[in-house]
Amino acid sequence: MKRVRVFIERGKDGTFGVYMPDDDGLSWSVVGDGHTIDEAVADFKSAYEEMKAFHAETGREFEDVEFSFQYDVASFLTYYKGLLTLAGLGRITGINERQLSQYMSGYRNPSAKTTRKIETALHNFGNELQQVRFV
Repeated sequence: MKRVRVFIERGKDGTFGVYMPDDDGLSWSVVGDGHTIDEAVADFKSAYEEMKAFHAETGREFEDVEFSFQYDVASFLTYYKGLLTLAGLGRITGINERQLSQYMSGYRNPSAKTTRKIETALHNFGNELQQVRFV
């Protein structure tokens, strides 16, 4: 099954959008939105099921796909704020808590370099966690 990227982004109004970029090679595309990330993803998945049903009803071929959700920094920070504190993320990433807060609120946007720094630090932290073994 083909795996396609799906972007989750926070809008300037604080709502979230979920969409497929145009470079996936499919003949169809769906979007979703909502006041929360979960709401937007649910709307996106509902639109996907509607698109699938529409193709079946009209006898058109439909390629089933698997989604790979990718976040912008603001959406990631918002989604995981109940699990990861900004202070903890600051220690992991080396970016101060105030700056992370500004990214989360949409007051500021991180540069591409800062975005890569955050992503790399989180991946390194995840790899470190995978090595944990309890005795």
